[in-house]
Amino acid sequence: MRVALFATCVNDALHPSTAIATVKVLERLGVEVDFPAAQTCCGQPQYNTGYRRATEPLVRRTARAFEGYDHVVTPSGSCVAMVRDNYPRIGAGALAEGRGRDLSDAAASLVPHVYELTEFLVDVLGVTDVGAYFPHTVTYHPSCH
Repeated sequence: MRVALFATCVNDALHPSTAIATVKVLERLGVEVDFPAAQTCCGQPQYNTGYRRATEPLVRRTARAFEGYDHVVTPSGSCVAMVRDNYPRIGAGALAEGRGRDLSDAAASLVPHVYELTEFLVDVLGVTDVGAYFPHTVTYHPSCH
Protein backbone atom coordinates (compact mmCIF):
# COMPACT_ATOMS: atom_id res chain seq x y z
CA MET A 1 0.00 0.00 0.00
CA ARG A 2 1.50 3.31 -1.11
CA VAL A 3 0.43 6.16 1.18
CA ALA A 4 1.30 9.83 0.75
CA LEU A 5 0.91 12.61 3.27
CA PHE A 6 -0.77 15.74 1.95
CA ALA A 7 0.49 18.19 4.58
CA THR A 8 -1.54 21.19 3.28
CA CYS A 9 -0.24 24.71 2.89
CA VAL A 10 -1.71 25.91 6.20
CA ASN A 11 -0.12 23.09 8.17
CA ASP A 12 3.16 23.58 6.34
CA ALA A 13 3.26 27.32 7.04
CA LEU A 14 1.58 27.61 10.44
CA HIS A 15 1.26 24.19 12.09
CA PRO A 16 4.01 21.86 10.85
CA SER A 17 3.72 19.81 14.03
CA THR A 18 0.32 18.61 12.79
CA ALA A 19 1.87 16.94 9.76
CA ILE A 20 4.64 15.46 11.92
CA ALA A 21 2.08 14.07 14.38
CA THR A 22 0.07 12.61 11.50
CA VAL A 23 3.11 10.74 10.25
CA LYS A 24 3.91 9.50 13.76
CA VAL A 25 0.40 8.10 14.21
CA LEU A 26 0.42 6.40 10.83
CA GLU A 27 3.89 4.93 11.31
CA ARG A 28 2.94 3.66 14.78
CA LEU A 29 0.13 1.79 13.03
CA GLY A 30 2.58 0.23 10.57
CA VAL A 31 1.91 2.52 7.61
CA GLU A 32 4.91 3.66 5.59
CA VAL A 33 4.28 7.28 4.59
CA ASP A 34 5.81 9.20 1.69
CA PHE A 35 5.96 12.97 1.44
CA PRO A 36 5.93 14.07 -2.21
CA ALA A 37 8.00 17.25 -2.36
CA ALA A 38 6.03 18.57 -5.35
CA GLN A 39 2.86 19.12 -3.28
CA THR A 40 1.65 22.65 -2.65
CA CYS A 41 -1.69 24.25 -1.87
CA CYS A 42 -4.89 22.50 -2.98
CA GLY A 43 -6.19 25.82 -4.31
CA GLN A 44 -8.99 26.33 -1.82
CA PRO A 45 -8.06 29.97 -0.99
CA GLN A 46 -8.18 30.93 -4.66
CA TYR A 47 -11.33 28.92 -5.37
CA ASN A 48 -13.24 30.25 -2.36
CA THR A 49 -12.44 33.85 -3.21
CA GLY A 50 -13.66 33.58 -6.78
CA TYR A 51 -10.37 33.01 -8.62
CA ARG A 52 -11.54 29.76 -10.14
CA ARG A 53 -9.23 29.74 -13.15
CA ALA A 54 -6.23 30.45 -10.93
CA THR A 55 -7.01 27.15 -9.19
CA GLU A 56 -6.64 25.08 -12.35
CA PRO A 57 -2.82 24.81 -12.29
CA LEU A 58 -3.02 23.67 -8.67
CA VAL A 59 -5.44 20.89 -9.59
CA ARG A 60 -2.99 19.63 -12.20
CA ARG A 61 0.01 20.00 -9.88
CA THR A 62 -1.71 18.24 -6.98
CA ALA A 63 -2.81 15.35 -9.18
CA ARG A 64 0.75 14.98 -10.54
CA ALA A 65 2.30 15.19 -7.07
CA PHE A 66 0.18 12.32 -5.77
CA GLU A 67 0.04 10.22 -8.93
CA GLY A 68 0.58 6.53 -8.28
CA TYR A 69 -0.36 6.53 -4.59
CA ASP A 70 -3.06 4.20 -3.34
CA HIS A 71 -4.04 6.64 -0.61
CA VAL A 72 -3.43 10.34 -0.04
CA VAL A 73 -3.97 11.22 3.62
CA THR A 74 -4.36 14.71 5.02
CA PRO A 75 -5.25 16.06 8.47
CA SER A 76 -7.59 18.59 6.85
CA GLY A 77 -11.25 18.08 6.11
CA SER A 78 -11.25 21.33 4.15
CA CYS A 79 -8.59 20.16 1.71
CA VAL A 80 -10.35 16.81 1.29
CA ALA A 81 -13.59 18.65 0.51
CA MET A 82 -11.76 20.87 -1.97
CA VAL A 83 -10.36 17.88 -3.83
CA ARG A 84 -13.48 15.71 -3.71
CA ASP A 85 -16.15 18.34 -4.29
CA ASN A 86 -14.51 21.15 -6.19
CA TYR A 87 -11.82 19.49 -8.33
CA PRO A 88 -14.49 17.67 -10.37
CA ARG A 89 -16.41 20.95 -10.76
CA ILE A 90 -13.27 22.74 -11.90
CA GLY A 91 -12.54 19.97 -14.39
CA ALA A 92 -16.11 19.93 -15.69
CA GLY A 93 -16.13 23.71 -16.05
CA ALA A 94 -12.90 23.71 -18.03
CA LEU A 95 -14.17 20.85 -20.16
CA ALA A 96 -17.43 22.67 -20.87
CA GLU A 97 -15.42 25.67 -22.00
CA GLY A 98 -13.40 23.47 -24.35
CA ARG A 99 -10.10 23.82 -22.55
CA GLY A 100 -9.56 21.08 -20.11
CA ARG A 101 -9.79 17.38 -20.84
CA ASP A 102 -6.47 16.98 -18.98
CA LEU A 103 -7.85 18.99 -16.06
CA SER A 104 -10.96 16.84 -15.85
CA ASP A 105 -8.83 13.68 -16.02
CA ALA A 106 -6.45 15.00 -13.36
CA ALA A 107 -9.32 15.64 -10.97
CA ALA A 108 -10.91 12.26 -11.64
CA SER A 109 -7.63 10.44 -11.08
CA LEU A 110 -7.06 11.98 -7.65
CA VAL A 111 -10.51 12.12 -6.04
CA PRO A 112 -10.94 8.42 -5.11
CA HIS A 113 -7.57 8.28 -3.34
CA VAL A 114 -7.91 11.25 -0.96
CA TYR A 115 -8.81 10.69 2.70
CA GLU A 116 -9.03 12.86 5.78
CA LEU A 117 -6.83 11.31 8.49
CA THR A 118 -9.58 9.97 10.77
CA GLU A 119 -11.52 8.65 7.79
CA PHE A 120 -8.40 6.79 6.63
CA LEU A 121 -7.82 5.35 10.09
CA VAL A 122 -11.37 4.05 10.48
CA ASP A 123 -12.50 3.28 6.93
CA VAL A 124 -9.26 2.01 5.41
CA LEU A 125 -7.19 0.70 8.31
CA GLY A 126 -10.13 -0.30 10.52
CA VAL A 127 -8.57 1.45 13.53
CA THR A 128 -10.79 3.12 16.12
CA ASP A 129 -8.28 3.21 18.97
CA VAL A 130 -4.86 4.75 18.35
CA GLY A 131 -3.81 4.36 21.97
CA ALA A 132 -4.28 8.01 22.81
CA TYR A 133 -5.28 9.15 26.27
CA PHE A 134 -6.32 12.62 27.39
CA PRO A 135 -7.54 12.70 31.01
CA HIS A 136 -9.54 15.92 30.72
CA THR A 137 -13.06 16.89 29.72
CA VAL A 138 -13.27 18.17 26.17
CA THR A 139 -15.89 19.62 23.90
CA TYR A 140 -16.45 18.07 20.49
CA HIS A 141 -17.41 20.41 17.67
CA PRO A 142 -18.52 18.65 14.49
CA SER A 143 -17.30 20.97 11.78
CA CYS A 144 -18.99 21.57 8.47
CA HIS A 145 -16.68 18.98 6.93
